Amino acid sequence: MADNDDELPRASFTNMADSTKADWRAIGPHYAAFAGALPERVLGHLRGLEGDCGGFAVDRLEHSLQTATRAHRDGRDEEYVVCALIHDIGDLLGPWNHADIAAAVLKPFVSPENHWMVEQHGIFQGYYFFHHIGRDRNMRERFRGHPGFEQTAEFCAKYDGPAFDPNYDSMPLEAFVPMLNRVMARPKQSIYASEAAE
Repeated sequence: MADNDDELPRASFTNMADSTKADWRAIGPHYAAFAGALPERVLGHLRGLEGDCGGFAVDRLEHSLQTATRAHRDGRDEEYVVCALIHDIGDLLGPWNHADIAAAVLKPFVSPENHWMVEQHGIFQGYYFFHHIGRDRNMRERFRGHPGFEQTAEFCAKYDGPAFDPNYDSMPLEAFVPMLNRVMARPKQSIYASEAAE
């Protein structure tokens, strides 16, 4: 990606209001290379979770691997497994809103149902511990009746919640790389992905 950045032509404008179609043709290959490297950047952030236990019995990377492994072994599809893998990736930059960050990264690539599950999993996981820290464990009830309620509750109960076991035989991160690459190969929805932009 960065290796050939200086070899490709660049736009000439200094103010976006002055940009031309030719400028955007020059930007296109840079953008394609940068966007195409997203899975590798996601893997870098996942690796950044290693070693930080945050007081838990396993580190944040192991928790992510356990969650994804449990979902995979339960027969979930690749998109769901990738959601399980990176559901806590926001911990690095958003310790106060980690679910929002993971959901934002996934949004272009996953179904609305899976996106909502990742976005709300923090509240749903709270059912198991909020009462221990002075919060309302039933906070998730405000979503009762939402089409994603049961899926998100199940995600927390079956995969996310039990994924703190130091004796669990998680799949290695490398096993998930092909799935991550396939899920993030092309966005399903984005204001930047259209026939006009191709």
